[in-house]
Amino acid sequence: MIELQTFTNEQLLKASDVARILNISKALVYRLIQQGVIPSVRINHAVRVMPSDLNAYVKGCRKDFTGE
Repeated sequence: MIELQTFTNEQLLKASDVARILNISKALVYRLIQQGVIPSVRINHAVRVMPSDLNAYVKGCRKDFTGE
């Protein structure tokens, strides 16, 4: 029997929530999800993002511009 991973109390985010948090368009959010850059959960036709996945994406985008 396959066991499902238990989720924390994270509330899944809609594309509009992700767009608002990142201050980008929903179209760009959907493009990033489609490209697999931002992991997502698909429930029927609904696309959702786990907050921990969004945090990991933002951390991965971070650059150090100190010139070193």
